[in-house]
Amino acid sequence: MKKMNMITMKRGVARSLTDTSTFRSSSLSFLRSLSSTSSTTVDVDVSASSVAKLVTPTFLQPRVVLYDGVCHLCHQGVKWVIRADKDRKIKFCCVQSNAAEPYLRASGLQRDDVLRRFLFIEGLNVFSQGSTAALRVLSYLPLPYSALSWLWVIPTPIRDAVYDYIAKNRYKWFGKAEDCLVLQEKELLERFIDRDEMMKRDS
Repeated sequence: MKKMNMITMKRGVARSLTDTSTFRSSSLSFLRSLSSTSSTTVDVDVSASSVAKLVTPTFLQPRVVLYDGVCHLCHQGVKWVIRADKDRKIKFCCVQSNAAEPYLRASGLQRDDVLRRFLFIEGLNVFSQGSTAALRVLSYLPLPYSALSWLWVIPTPIRDAVYDYIAKNRYKWFGKAEDCLVLQEKELLERFIDRDEMMKRDS
């Protein structure tokens, strides 16, 4: 009887060990599957992040004015800002240049949009156009120029209506060049992010 009990006990222990081993093996397989799934998810996330960086570049310089480089009125406005901007905070780029493309993509605009209203990009996803962009540029200039920001009190629709009227007639009133006017005043190019491109174009 005792031998029978001992045999039964040994069989029970063996079965228990087998069940434990099976459970442990199943658990490890389950954990591996989770780990594999988690790893795949991370890879997908990293890939999506990389794609996002390509779509929305983070290498853009801050405080860049994109403007119509062949417009005489626009060119005079850029020269005025360069003279007033003693701290050299503002940079420029002709919208006709290839260097403008990343900034256009980041703002979701086309070149024609910037030809209608110039673009001021202050940082990633921070940009403005037209009369609002002009006031934002003024806010970065030293006194007394920055004091002109009081024009914010004028409602945006009124400001933009005046801006659009002048922009629509700028070629007729002030003329249009065949190429970016900054090429005629190369000393200004040090403030342009498309400087190298402009120099190659002129050579």
